[in-house]
Amino acid sequence: MRETIYSISDDFMSSKSPHAPILGILGGGQLARMTADAAHRLGVEIHILEKYPGSPAGAIAHREVIGSPSDHDLLRTFAAACDVVTLESEFINESDLAVAEETGLLYPSAASVGKIQDKLTQKRTLQEGGIPVGPFADVEDVAAAGEFGEEHGYPFVLKSRRGGYDGYGNATIREAGEIAEGWEKITQGELRNELYAEAFVDFTRELALMVARGRDGEVVTYPVVETIQRDHICHVVNAPAAVSASVAERATAMARSAIEAIDGVGIFGVELFVTADESVLVNELAPRPHNSGHYTIEGCRTSQFENHIRAVMGWPLGRADLRAPAVTMVNILGEVDATGVVGTYGEILSDPDLHLHIYGKSESRPGRKMGHVTCLADTPEAARTTAEKGAKNVTFI
Repeated sequence: MRETIYSISDDFMSSKSPHAPILGILGGGQLARMTADAAHRLGVEIHILEKYPGSPAGAIAHREVIGSPSDHDLLRTFAAACDVVTLESEFINESDLAVAEETGLLYPSAASVGKIQDKLTQKRTLQEGGIPVGPFADVEDVAAAGEFGEEHGYPFVLKSRRGGYDGYGNATIREAGEIAEGWEKITQGELRNELYAEAFVDFTRELALMVARGRDGEVVTYPVVETIQRDHICHVVNAPAAVSASVAERATAMARSAIEAIDGVGIFGVELFVTADESVLVNELAPRPHNSGHYTIEGCRTSQFENHIRAVMGWPLGRADLRAPAVTMVNILGEVDATGVVGTYGEILSDPDLHLHIYGKSESRPGRKMGHVTCLADTPEAARTTAEKGAKNVTFI
């Protein structure tokens, strides 16, 4: 039975099942929805805490609680009714996560997330751990950003320390005269938006991999994949990445070290750059399931979502090897303003090699992630051709 709750009483506490494990998720978007899918297969009950009703995950959760993690009384009661609490994004304040952690088990921990959600702190943590990253610096104002440009050259990237994703909160600075405009674009006049600067990395490929780390320190690493961006949004993921064994080994070692450096528990996305001389640099970490890992649902023996559940619940991790020689995932992005209802099921599902995932969002907008398709094949060319064709055939009415 599914229920939506707008306020929590003692009845909510007393109704906790003594048998089924309960995993609470802070957030109700597509990542939480796919986690819930994996949880259902394992017999795990899912409770969602989301600000607004009708979320993608709330539609299939056992319980959907409407409210904000900043409401600490609500958060404590929500956490107390779950065996473990996890999160869908890194945008929940560390101080709010600490409240949930006081009440019950929270993975990844507030401290681990805190080292990631502030991207300047993240860079410093990686650097202190001996993990290669590009040059970066804290910049307090436009003048400091100009000094960074003089030292490291142009272009460079100006970034918000918190909250940026899919190109939001970033500005590429190609010359000194663009700094003030880029600063204003990110902060929109709000002084509270702290920024930092990163030197532009002249990369030849963008790589990623998922790392699962259990409560006991067990680690499982997924294959290294190549990601292809469109307008700063991940568009295509090819597994495995067409890189040398040396690059793949170094990327895997760096990713594992990065998650151990923050004492992470759960699944983590690690984004990396490869340069022309095959140097490998870590770009960013994500303390949650990641878009670059969606291919694992059909493409790997254990999906990123199942291994996230296994990790945070304290269970043994599953194998992460590929089920086919080549796997491609393509995001389905909204093209125009429309509903979230697919109008071309027959055309898409007529291809037996295509796996379709629709996220259950009520509205489609240009650039919004509405779903994805995945193809397993014998060659990278076949996997990508089929997946890209399938994604183009998805339209919303």
